[in-house]
Amino acid sequence: MKNTILSFCLVIGLSLANAQERKLPVDTVITTQHNVTINGTPINYTAKTGTQPVWDAEGKPIAALHFTYYTRNNVKDQASRPLLISFNGGPGSGSVWMHLAYTGPRILKIDDEGYPVQPYGVDHNPYSVLDVTDIVYVNPANTGYSRTIPETGKEVDRDTFFGINADIKYLAEWLNTFVTRNNRWRSPKYIIGESYGGTRVMGLSLALQNQQWMYLNGVIMVSPADYKVIRTGGPVSDALNLPYYTAAAWHHKALPPELQNKDLLEILPESENYTLNTLIPALAKGGFIGEAERIAVAEKIAYYSGLSEKEILDLNLVVPTGYFWKNLLKEQGGFTTGRLDSRYLGIDRELMGTRPDYSAELTSWLHSFTPAINYYLQEELNFKTDIKYNMFGPVRPWNNEDDETRENLRQAMAQNPYLNVLVQSGYYDGATTYFNAKYTMWQVDPSGRMKDRFEFRGYRSGHMMYLRREDLQKANNDLRAFIKRTSVTNESAKY
Repeated sequence: MKNTILSFCLVIGLSLANAQERKLPVDTVITTQHNVTINGTPINYTAKTGTQPVWDAEGKPIAALHFTYYTRNNVKDQASRPLLISFNGGPGSGSVWMHLAYTGPRILKIDDEGYPVQPYGVDHNPYSVLDVTDIVYVNPANTGYSRTIPETGKEVDRDTFFGINADIKYLAEWLNTFVTRNNRWRSPKYIIGESYGGTRVMGLSLALQNQQWMYLNGVIMVSPADYKVIRTGGPVSDALNLPYYTAAAWHHKALPPELQNKDLLEILPESENYTLNTLIPALAKGGFIGEAERIAVAEKIAYYSGLSEKEILDLNLVVPTGYFWKNLLKEQGGFTTGRLDSRYLGIDRELMGTRPDYSAELTSWLHSFTPAINYYLQEELNFKTDIKYNMFGPVRPWNNEDDETRENLRQAMAQNPYLNVLVQSGYYDGATTYFNAKYTMWQVDPSGRMKDRFEFRGYRSGHMMYLRREDLQKANNDLRAFIKRTSVTNESAKY
């Protein structure tokens, strides 16, 4: 009996000794070959997925960032082919969203409006921009498969990674290494960021240029989060939500007939004009606004939002977004509307309240994105790991201090005449609204002398406007046209 127990313990000990340690390789690449048909043209491409280190000042790895890099095969002049560098936001979000639903060659299985479809999986993306640009999707520290070293974080200097300026600094250095390793210094380069990624790419535009001597042709902001507007409060921040309220209410047929019977793009300029020229000045008066003006403003906010005049007055003319999502459809079925995409509906425990119990749209998206990215990376791209893919990773607390990213972008554009900006937003996005995105664009260059290098494109969907099939095609075509127009100029870089 004693010998049996001893043998059993020996076997267990050997098994444990031979077991793989659950950690990510710091520096590795897996290469696979694939094909896709884009806009009717068959394209063969190479996918490389793996990790590249972040080093400290002594050259020791302090993080391993996971990336996926796609290059089109049989290109005669790879050096002059554009490179699109893609980030999502959060902060703390993996690169899964735009990777598997917008620009990449593979796309998750969803219906034409973006709702999940079982069985979950991926399909070919017939609208991907891989026909005109190579693409790399980057997961910052602790997002996706990326991890700090050590992974526990007990010895990690969090100030190196988890803040606006820290994030920009280490990612700029990481991109320098990536571009060097992959021989892309001569390529026209673009950085695209969604949500918080909009703040990230505004800052990266100058950090790449002035710290890494890497000049860009384009910055693309998808549903950008600008922290100089969001969460700040005050007359401008509060008023800028109204055109989004108009769009969401129009979608749910909650507006007065004279607005509801018009097309969305007919009524939004009207709501925008009222916001800029009447609502902002009225809210600036606070409690000292005259009673007649207060009532007149409440009537107009109700007219453009679908809420009641009494609600507006009770809220002192300032409608929080949470209140809008909770109460817009309170008398029309009792549903809540989604934060990131207000086309989605939720069911709360109680009808009363000031904000929804949960985000109806995000829970819907996680249904399909989570199984799709895990399947795709491990089974189609052959990146095998026991590390969990962090859809949202542990990056908080996040340091938002000293945010000069708007000014960073202005300086980068002033110094680099080749640098252009494209902003893309969904009209039904209530988290980073389309009118906030326009406002951010207007504020980058107060002189207006570079406004001909900015473009705005809006879509009839939400934060991830590419989930809706019609907008997936339109948004990729807009991005494709932007890259084609700005990547080859044959003109000297001068004003």
